[in-house]
Amino acid sequence: MTYVSIAVTEEEKGWMENYAKNNHIDLSAAIRAAFFEKIENEYFLQAAREYEQEKKMDGHRSYTFEEAMKELGLEDEV
Repeated sequence: MTYVSIAVTEEEKGWMENYAKNNHIDLSAAIRAAFFEKIENEYFLQAAREYEQEKKMDGHRSYTFEEAMKELGLEDEV
């Protein structure tokens, strides 16, 4: 296993240790989880931005449930 060191203040270290303790995980697992959650969130945010950009360029249109039902002639089915 490889180790990584980070520099934090004593106050920050206390916050991190409290978070880990309150979530019943060790400090290393807490830091690792937070780091990868951040990467995952940024990935999904970028994917959403790209989707929205493609949607604008391709002229996609979104429909509400009611609009879709009317378009399909199913408004009386619900």
